[in-house]
Amino acid sequence: MARVLADYERHLVGERDLTPHTVRAYTGDIAAMLEHAARLGHHDVGTLDLRTLRSWLASQQTRGRARTTVARRATAVRVFTAWAHRAGHAPADPGAGLGSPKAHRPLPPALRVDEARALLEAAATRSDDGSPVGIRDAAVLELLYATGIRVGELCGLDVDDVDHERRVVRVLGKGRKERTVPFGRPAEQALERWAAAGRPMLVVDGSGPALFLGARGGRLDPRAVRRLVHARLVDVPGAPDLGPHGLRHTAATHLLEGGADLRSVQELLGHASLATTQIYTHVTTDRLRKAYRQAHPRA
Repeated sequence: MARVLADYERHLVGERDLTPHTVRAYTGDIAAMLEHAARLGHHDVGTLDLRTLRSWLASQQTRGRARTTVARRATAVRVFTAWAHRAGHAPADPGAGLGSPKAHRPLPPALRVDEARALLEAAATRSDDGSPVGIRDAAVLELLYATGIRVGELCGLDVDDVDHERRVVRVLGKGRKERTVPFGRPAEQALERWAAAGRPMLVVDGSGPALFLGARGGRLDPRAVRRLVHARLVDVPGAPDLGPHGLRHTAATHLLEGGADLRSVQELLGHASLATTQIYTHVTTDRLRKAYRQAHPRA
């Protein structure tokens, strides 16, 4: 089983080109499942059966794991058993018949338009002191909201990924899929100021081509961006406490509320499935329902 798991990890890294974080999550789930199977007397992947897989999922539920976690682990098992069958490690694919609990999908929190505006204006005001970190922070927030890109995608940007003339940014997303995302004039102005008056103050010999730099000149870390977003939202009275992903939700919500079609938003966000993007329609419907209850005399 250990040998098969090692082969599977090589498959995830070499053939599917998944991120290290995703590989760790998948292999961790499968290792836990195989340990459970070994306790039930299975010592070869080829003997795994549907009953054993269901037993493992049931044990997750009894331990109080969230429905979303159990659903994710069921998916991980199905992907693994399908691969094991294709690779010749198992005579059948027991995971094909494995169901999973329907995960609750709570509405993602998002800022109102006035709250997003207040956040960006507060960041711009803070950057007026001319400090390179303040100028960078304003550009980071503008670009996150303008494009809806993921925090890892933002930190992975290089200087040449920004096309100022066409006002687009080239992003390397999940599965190393490249997409082009437009941004508006405010983000362009913030990026131009960062390039002219911020980045040159922080750049060092080891900075390389990274677009956004940390205080010591290295590529900006996602954790620093998360701290930044949380800290700047304190400047906005009544705003929910969001991270960078909350700004991604906000950008998608405001695009749909402004009339953008779902397919365009899917492409901008880099979602592989339209079903992932559709959760934002629930957000806008929820806001519409609240407005209706407040305004209609017979709501």
